[in-house]
Amino acid sequence: MKKIVACNRSVELIEESKPAIKPSYVLVKTLYSVISPGTELLTIESSEGKQIPLGYSAVGIAEEIGDHTEDLKAGDIVACYGAPYVHHAEYLLVPKTLVAKVPDSVDPKEAALAGIGAIAIHALRVANLEFGETVVVAGLGLLGQMIAKIADAAAYRVIGYDLHQERTTMLHSETNIKTFTAIENLENEIGRLTRGNGADAVLLCMGGKRTHLTGESLKWIRNKGKVVIVGDVEPDFPRSLMFSKEAQILISRAGGPGRYDYVYEAEAIDYPYGFVRWTEGRNIEEYIRLLSERKINVSSFITEIVDYKSAAGEFEKLQNKETNVLTYIIDFTKV
Repeated sequence: MKKIVACNRSVELIEESKPAIKPSYVLVKTLYSVISPGTELLTIESSEGKQIPLGYSAVGIAEEIGDHTEDLKAGDIVACYGAPYVHHAEYLLVPKTLVAKVPDSVDPKEAALAGIGAIAIHALRVANLEFGETVVVAGLGLLGQMIAKIADAAAYRVIGYDLHQERTTMLHSETNIKTFTAIENLENEIGRLTRGNGADAVLLCMGGKRTHLTGESLKWIRNKGKVVIVGDVEPDFPRSLMFSKEAQILISRAGGPGRYDYVYEAEAIDYPYGFVRWTEGRNIEEYIRLLSERKINVSSFITEIVDYKSAAGEFEKLQNKETNVLTYIIDFTKV
């Protein structure tokens, strides 16, 4: 089968054996996978002297169903998420806990974003917002845009911030969420919307390790407000502001409970519903529900579709900062 990997800070298309089905797993013939630029560029940079598979979010056709996987059948369209099971590859062997059935009403290309959707949903769960509260989403790349749209669908008061005008314009035109490129204007809107009390939470969705926005975000929240680190940000927060507001600094880890747990993922043993209501698998299902009920519109993310043979060139554009697209959809339908 075909598979896209990072090796020595570049991207290659390799041949690999097709995986064999096993109990509690699903063998998926990939239709589309999604490039997550921030995560995957970091992976490419760390690939010196080794070969690392790229990708973690995809959609495909369930070709074979392992034993103990009663809810699915061969031929179902399924969304799946999570390395090391999901990559940019022709075939994927995925534990049933990381797979969600996609109804006919949902565009498979949009379902391919399920991993991004699960991460966004979990970040909002970590923020633990209540109905009507105010959240600032700082960084409007692919993940930030997804978080803002889901927060808006949940009826939170959402304010967006990004340095790039085209990203703020894109989000505002699709949702009517107020967005800003200047901190002064952002702070004025926070003050107006909250009557000077401050936002209930700020979600930091940018990369780049250290950023002045860690300190700025503490100025934007109310007393006992929250800052949630979602992107690749170092937790460098001024103690004086943290202390004076008794701020909560939280970090969101991927798509939810179950991530990196060998029992949940590799052994495909789900957590009891009554004890862990929202796992990463259930967050995937929730993203698919939002699509099927038209609660969110992600069609603007599906603008760049590339054949798997051309994917290496698109990664090179991202590495060289020759493009500002939010993501690329890799097409495996013609393999």
